[in-house]
Amino acid sequence: MGDEKIVALDHIDLTFERGKVYCLLGTSGSGKSTLLNLLAGLEKPTKGSLKFMGKPLEKLSETQLALYRQKYIGFVFQSYNLLPTLTALENVTLPLIFRRVTKRHRVKAARKMLKAVGLGHRWRHKPSELSGGQQQRVSIARAFVNDPQVVFADEPTGNLDTKTTYEMMDLITGMAKKNNQTLIIVTHDIEISQYCDQIISIRDGNVESITDVEKKENEDEGNQKNEATAKDTDSAYVHNIISDNSNSPDNSTG
Repeated sequence: MGDEKIVALDHIDLTFERGKVYCLLGTSGSGKSTLLNLLAGLEKPTKGSLKFMGKPLEKLSETQLALYRQKYIGFVFQSYNLLPTLTALENVTLPLIFRRVTKRHRVKAARKMLKAVGLGHRWRHKPSELSGGQQQRVSIARAFVNDPQVVFADEPTGNLDTKTTYEMMDLITGMAKKNNQTLIIVTHDIEISQYCDQIISIRDGNVESITDVEKKENEDEGNQKNEATAKDTDSAYVHNIISDNSNSPDNSTG
C-alpha cells in the first residue's frame, strides 16, 4: 500500500513429492494461501524460483501458466465454486472442455467420476438441489476428472459439518493416494492436518516447522501398496520452491 513493502513469504525452500499428501497449516494471514497461489501458477514470486518438473514457473507467460493449470492442476475450493445454472455433470465436464476433449468422452469421464464420489445418481441435479456435502463431492469430482498430477484444496471442509468433513477428507485423500497424485491442502485446522503425510506449518510468511505424520501400523493393504508405488515412481519431481522473499501486497493474507 503506497510505498509500504509487504513480505507475504520469506526464505521459503520446499520440495513436494509425487503421491504424497501435504498440509499447509497456519492461521489467517500466515501466508499459506499466497504460497498455494504461487504453486498453482496464479501468482508469480517477486524473487526466487518456483519449479515444476524442473521448469521455472516464474518465467512462463500468462498463456503458458493457463496451459500449465489446465494440464497438471486440479482445484477444490471451500465455497465449491460450482456454476449454479449447470448440472453436476456439466460442472464436472468444465476442465475437459478447456482441454478440448470431445463431448462423448467428457460425459463418459464425468459420469465415471461422479460415480466414484457417490453421486452417480445425482448427475442431473443443479447445485441448489444438492446439500453442501454433495456440492463439495461435485467439486472434488471436477478437480480429479482431468487426471491432474497435483490437486490443491483450499480449506476444503470449511463449510461442512464434522461428519461430512471426515467423509470428504477420506474421499479426497483416498483418491489422491489411489491415483498417485500429489495433494496439497491449505487449512487452519490441526485435525484436518492429521490426514496428511507431512505438515508444513507457516507463520508470518515463514516455514515454522515441517512434521512427518505418523500413520497407524494397521493401515489397510491398499494404502500400503499405493505408498510403495509413490516411492517407486518419479519421486521428488512435483514442485520445488526456493524464494528469497516473495512480496505480494494484494495477497498478503492466507
